Amino acid sequence: MIDERSGLPDALLVLTEDPPRGAVLCDFDGTLAPIVPDPEAAAPVPEAPAVLGALAARFGVVAVVSGRPAPFLARHLSGAGPRLLLYGGYGAEWLADGALHRSPAVEPWIPAVAEAVAAARREAPAGLGIEDKGFGLTLHWRRNVETGPWALDFARGWAERTGLALQPGRRVVELRPPAGPDKGTVVEELAGSSHAALFAGDDAGDLAAFDALDRLAARGTSTVRMAVADEESPPDLVARADVVAHGPHEALAALAALARAVSA
Repeated sequence: MIDERSGLPDALLVLTEDPPRGAVLCDFDGTLAPIVPDPEAAAPVPEAPAVLGALAARFGVVAVVSGRPAPFLARHLSGAGPRLLLYGGYGAEWLADGALHRSPAVEPWIPAVAEAVAAARREAPAGLGIEDKGFGLTLHWRRNVETGPWALDFARGWAERTGLALQPGRRVVELRPPAGPDKGTVVEELAGSSHAALFAGDDAGDLAAFDALDRLAARGTSTVRMAVADEESPPDLVARADVVAHGPHEALAALAALARAVSA
């Protein structure tokens, strides 16, 4: 249900009770930014930086936790201001004091990632997108769906060969270090002392964040799981959600209503 006066979904009302002790956390692709065929062309909904900035001015913690590199997030969300926290690589890297930091647990896996990137560039069929993130490799087949089976076979083989973790997504598959932070550990750390916490996400990688909210709820934190859904969304994500937004524009509308509610 949505409050008619504020436009705020009822599930988010708990976040208005004590904003300085609240946490608002979200993914980037599919949540703040529409999914596009070329990942480098992805851009947030135009109002996203302003909404995140307004939330960061009121809430104790506001963060974007994404599989993207942290510098990519910074380029697209700089308008939100310095209080917005940015975590890339599923939490493996972050920006603080103007510098990029990376979890030491990830470093031993960088050579294996580089080896997989080189192999993909040698062997991949035409039309498959190859994204070298430094800390991981993402293979995209949205522009050419026929390359999807090859990408999955390649990723499975290299995961077995190197021990890299395989992360499926929406017409993508990723290879990333099996050690170090993930979205769940970052969410649990950021929101661990919060009165209430929200995480909004759209894909299988966001289930770890939902798991973290479950652990926080068991310790007494009020939690809200927002699925930003479309026809490609994992059914498990939608089934576990407290509120469902249909695409990034609807998700940003809900977050904007939250910002207005705590600013009133």
